[in-house]
Parts: sequence; structure tokens; C-alpha cells
Amino acid sequence: MALLQRVAERGRRVVRFVLDGRPVEALEGDTILTAMLTNGDRLRRSEFADTPRAGFCLMGACQDCWVRTEDGQRLRACGSFIEDGMRLVSEGEWQS
Repeated sequence: MALLQRVAERGRRVVRFVLDGRPVEALEGDTILTAMLTNGDRLRRSEFADTPRAGFCLMGACQDCWVRTEDGQRLRACGSFIEDGMRLVSEGEWQS
């Protein structure tokens, strides 16, 4: 189930991406954080307690929203925009 629900604005172009191996959609101009949380229940799991994480400060200061692409690239979800064809993961070892 998605953590965030879009309630009003929907007039932007659809962006298709892959999240944890499944095709999903976001809207052009969405941050990765918004795109992931409108399609899932977390950004990642905490490396300390295995609890779900969904960002904290939402302005790039706290280090809580780092996510990875399938090929291992690290991205700050709150400050990076979703792009067509991105392949993101919220599971597994994200830090290295």
C-alpha cells in the first residue's frame, strides 16, 4: 500500500519507472521521494533496526533519504527528480 496518496493535482506528464522490479508511474516533476512513496510504503529500511524509513528533514540535510538504483548509484530521494526509465530499489543492502 502506498504511504502517500495524490489527492488533487494530476495534470503533468506521466513518468514510468521501475520500483523493486515492478513497473510503476509518477508525474513529471515529482521527486524520487514522492514517486517512491506514492507507489510504496517506504524509501528503504533502516540499516540499524530494519524499520521502514520515509525521509526525515525533506531538504537534503539529514542523510535519511538515500536510495539506490538497480546498478548501485546512490541518490538523495528528497532532492532528485524521477526520470523515465529509472530503476530504483528499496530492498537489500543500500549502503556500501
